[in-house]
Amino acid sequence: MAYTAEYSSFEFGKGFASAFKDKRVLITGSGKDGGIGQSLALAAAANGAAVVGVHFHSSYRDGFDLVDAISAEGGTAFALQADVTSMSELWASRSYVVEQMGNKGPDIIVCNSGLSETGYRFGRALPEIDGESRAERRARVRATFISDLNESFQVLDTKIDGFVSMTHLWAAEAVYHNQPLQIIYISSMQAIEPGIAVPGYVVANWAVLRLPEVLRVNLGRSAELVSSTCLMLPFIRTSMTEAHADNKKVFGRWQPRMLETHEAARSITRLLTQPREEIDLGNFKLNVSGSAENIELAWSRIRLEVEEDALDWQPVV
Repeated sequence: MAYTAEYSSFEFGKGFASAFKDKRVLITGSGKDGGIGQSLALAAAANGAAVVGVHFHSSYRDGFDLVDAISAEGGTAFALQADVTSMSELWASRSYVVEQMGNKGPDIIVCNSGLSETGYRFGRALPEIDGESRAERRARVRATFISDLNESFQVLDTKIDGFVSMTHLWAAEAVYHNQPLQIIYISSMQAIEPGIAVPGYVVANWAVLRLPEVLRVNLGRSAELVSSTCLMLPFIRTSMTEAHADNKKVFGRWQPRMLETHEAARSITRLLTQPREEIDLGNFKLNVSGSAENIELAWSRIRLEVEEDALDWQPVV
């Protein structure tokens, strides 16, 4: 069975109930065992959600096991397989989701789908190999260049295309049916504090930070119906980061240790207990301090402000 979480770790108590109580919740990328999406699905189910949509693309075994685990605890969940970058698959999933949610759309959508990168030094030449001919080096550089960029493009497509597609589909449904919707976008602190070797990941998560304002402008008079918020998360121990859990060169300058998924889910659930209007259009960063034994978590609001400076020179016309 591909399910290793402790359900009780996600039961946060009465003070957290208002985040998910009696709400219909859809979380993309929530099928992978040990992932952030799974932790949020468990947090929603364990804290009173009416129904939880567990979305996955390829992690179907983990996804079905998560649905079974939630059901075994008395919750209601359903599995949804779709490629969020495929317009046909996403559109086809629309009626199924509504049916599974009692002929209503979601109250909360968490856009969490995403990939990481194995890593490469963006813009740096590959080191030479002794005895390698110029032709061999040219072939190796070309192959590596294509492989690196394909990896980045997959990261960009999943995060940007997936988030934009989910937003376009479900915000339109909410406006059409006059049904309030809250969208939560999962980004990363590396959007504003870039790490090395993950250019696609950094760029994709930066782009996500602009989605709430883009959505507000496009909704116009209907903007109050759909709220949206970006969360910039720190390093969290998942299947994608496990290999770096003890490598302080990877995360040591940011936090004393990697967070466990239930710790991150608890902090996110706490944030979502705030009134929608207070976190709407906000970019919130989860800060980690203290020691590895006594971790301290606190949210801060990040403001993306554009400044325009007049130049003291002008081009000749």
